[in-house]
Amino acid sequence: MRTTLIAAAILALATTSANTFARDYEAGKKKAAEVCAACHGEDGNKPLTPDTPRLGGQYYDYLVHALEAYKSGKRQNPMMSPMAQPLSKDEIRNLAHYFSKQQGLAVRY
Repeated sequence: MRTTLIAAAILALATTSANTFARDYEAGKKKAAEVCAACHGEDGNKPLTPDTPRLGGQYYDYLVHALEAYKSGKRQNPMMSPMAQPLSKDEIRNLAHYFSKQQGLAVRY
C-alpha cells in the first residue's frame, strides 16, 4: 500500500512538473506576431529602432526573467511594461521559447 502511494505521488509530481514547464512554439510564434513583431520584427531580429533589442536567439531563461520583471514592475520601460502586463505565465514561456529558437545576430569577421 505504501509503495503504491509513493509511486502515485511521484507520478503526480512528474505530470505536474511537465505541465508547469510546457512550452508551445506555435503559440509563441502566434503571440509574437500579435504583440511583439511591430517593434522587434517577426522573428525578433528586425528591431524598429536602434534602441529596440533583438530577441531572436536570446536565452530562454533571460527572456522569461525579463518579461516577468516587466510584468511585475521590477523592471520599467514605457513601451515594454504595458505590453508585458497582460501576458500570462504560459504566454511568457511560449514567447521565450519561440524567440530563443530563432537564429540570433550573426557577426561575420
